[in-house]
Amino acid sequence: QVQLVESGGGLVQAGGSLRLSCAASGRIFSFNAMGWYRQAPGKQRELVAAFTSGGSTNYADSVKGRFTISRDNAKNTVYLQMNNLKPEDTAVYYCNYRGYLGYWGQGTQVTVSS
Repeated sequence: QVQLVESGGGLVQAGGSLRLSCAASGRIFSFNAMGWYRQAPGKQRELVAAFTSGGSTNYADSVKGRFTISRDNAKNTVYLQMNNLKPEDTAVYYCNYRGYLGYWGQGTQVTVSS
């Protein structure tokens, strides 16, 4: 089994920053299979940022240059640094292991006020 626990969400003004954390435990074989997704009200869940199988990173066009995914293997933790936040970034953010059919955290709410 895999457990993913997110933290770090909250309310921030537009232009502000937040850092999300995802503590992973259980049968994690590769952090290259981890990523962050988000779901806004009335919208489908979408990929925000993820590590690729080759160890590089992949970002949604809407967050490129503003968000950074990183990890600390020693702490089994993946981070999402979010800068220059916009109201359209408001969503529940989910940590994920192994894609849509994989494992999900419980989500953390990010609200950006204008």
